Amino acid sequence: MNPEFWHQKWHNSELGFHLSQVHPLLQRYLGELSLKAGHTVFLPLCGKTLDIGYLLEQGYRVIGAELSEKAVTDLFASLNRQPATTPWQGGIRYQHGDLTVFQGDIFLLQAEDIEATDALYDRAALIALPDTMRERYARHLMALTDKAPQLLITLEYDQQQMDGPPFSVGKKQVKNLYESHYRIAPLSRKMILDHEPLFRERGLTAIYENVFLLT
Repeated sequence: MNPEFWHQKWHNSELGFHLSQVHPLLQRYLGELSLKAGHTVFLPLCGKTLDIGYLLEQGYRVIGAELSEKAVTDLFASLNRQPATTPWQGGIRYQHGDLTVFQGDIFLLQAEDIEATDALYDRAALIALPDTMRERYARHLMALTDKAPQLLITLEYDQQQMDGPPFSVGKKQVKNLYESHYRIAPLSRKMILDHEPLFRERGLTAIYENVFLLT
């Protein structure tokens, strides 16, 4: 997708994808990643998610990648952190203590930039991308993280009823992207339309939230 689309979303505060709480499914299933204190979790297209603060509180080091400069500055402000900034080949690197966020084009990020990664948490990244970009994205993530274990949350619905983003990504699409490199374990699938009236207004008659563990 055109980066300007997301810049406009942040500029206009059209942030329906941003949760005002830590994601309950992260809290429920984080233990499936078998992380230890000090381990590093990578969050692609992280926005200003409150999940980052939660992961930091659990004692983990967090590395994020995010296109929007506004999202990154809002994130550090929400955490009351004054980051140091340095350039990297795709944008600006923001760093404070155990939190680093690479602002810019995630496809320019290299494994040596983020060093060792113990796990990956994808809540709103894969579903933000159209089908034509997902295979490239998945390959890039595996190269970046050396196929680190992944906790993946997706949304699944009839794509004919609504244009994304968020786009529909079900078990079949996850298998097509990752099955040759990971063991894929579905952890949860729940219909959430009653709790998401905006999706009903956009024409959906059903929408499911899925959780997958990739190891």
